[in-house]
Amino acid sequence: MSNAILLVDDEANVLKALQRALIDEDWEVQTASSGEEALALLKEVRFKVVVSDERMPGMTGSEFLSLASLRAPETVRIMLTGHASLDGAMRAVNGGEIYRFLIKPWNDVELRMAIRSGIERYDMDMENRRLLSQVRGEEYRLKQAERLQPGVTVPEKNADGSFRVEELSEGEIKDLLRDCGVGTPEEGG
Repeated sequence: MSNAILLVDDEANVLKALQRALIDEDWEVQTASSGEEALALLKEVRFKVVVSDERMPGMTGSEFLSLASLRAPETVRIMLTGHASLDGAMRAVNGGEIYRFLIKPWNDVELRMAIRSGIERYDMDMENRRLLSQVRGEEYRLKQAERLQPGVTVPEKNADGSFRVEELSEGEIKDLLRDCGVGTPEEGG
């Protein structure tokens, strides 16, 4: 998947300045001039990061990011504002689960770092979801094995709490060590 980034601001000159700040990055950058336009793009493209202005006519950035969190909860959301207020920040964080705030005029290096960090967070969240799905699949298979062969996934224990293991013959031990890539002591492994 590409590193798709969405920039949302009602001012065309701000969108152009944001694009210029990101021109050297290997990111697929798209723009929207309103929250409504951005929501339509979210239906079509899977963005890793959305950067939105707060003060826009019609739908505010907080409102847009709150809806974006419902439509694309995996997308990392960054708020860009020239008028940082505690009330607005609280609404944005609580409603849209904002990852970072950037103040206008922004620092280009800080903007790129925030987006890069957002991409890393997105990628890490996606990998965590993949691994969780894999673990759930393994848990299901273990439950199926236990259902078909009760006791197969729960080893028996001795009275002292140690696991009960069948005695293996010398030949079985050598085969097991060989299969594990370990030589026997007399072989120098």
